Amino acid sequence: QVQLVESGGGLVQAGASLRLSCAASGRTSSSYAMGWFRQAPGKEREFVAAITWTGGSTYYADSVKGRFTISRDNAKNTVYLQMNSLKPEDTAVYSCAAAALIYYNNYNGESLYDYWGQGTQVTVSS
Repeated sequence: QVQLVESGGGLVQAGASLRLSCAASGRTSSSYAMGWFRQAPGKEREFVAAITWTGGSTYYADSVKGRFTISRDNAKNTVYLQMNSLKPEDTAVYSCAAAALIYYNNYNGESLYDYWGQGTQVTVSS
């Protein structure tokens, strides 16, 4: 069992930056691939970014590529999402998730992820 707790959300103006954190605990939590997803009001949850357990590969949704960076510190069992140049359309609840395996051609499906955090709200005002 892996427990995930997100933090770092808040209310910011367009163009600002935020860094989200996802603290993992539980058995071998550092050996999981990790992903970030988001869900805006009235919309389906969507993939944002993912990172392999070694941190050697990262993947991004086209909508955030070049603005968001996912990283991890396995010594701290923490995954980060650095979000720069935020836009109002980035407003959503952001959740982290853990997957036993992700693949170079299959990393953004929710069904890959076994454990989920509760989420943290990010609101970007125009």
